[in-house]
Amino acid sequence: MNSNSGSQAVLCVANEGNEVSLQLWKVYKTLRDDEGRAEGFVRVIDESGEDYLFPEENFVPIDLPQEARRPFDRAVREQQRGAVTPRMPRSARRARGGTSVRSSKRRGA
Repeated sequence: MNSNSGSQAVLCVANEGNEVSLQLWKVYKTLRDDEGRAEGFVRVIDESGEDYLFPEENFVPIDLPQEARRPFDRAVREQQRGAVTPRMPRSARRARGGTSVRSSKRRGA
């Protein structure tokens, strides 16, 4: 990637070997990983909602407009939550007596 190593968003421009994890031309959130960067990798939150290291040549850093940053971060958090705790359909919750299952892995708890 270029000198914008502080970017929190990258555009996927190559996904060979990672077609399931990365979509071409999609914007991904990055997480700081100095050790990975030193080895030529960037840590991104992929399609599964989990963060993994990928070769940095697969991405181009981008600057999100100010008005897009908060909705982007919110969407990434929702994606991560969905990966950790799949939502049960209401009909299934009703069938179980109206109770819902909550994950004990809550952020900030």
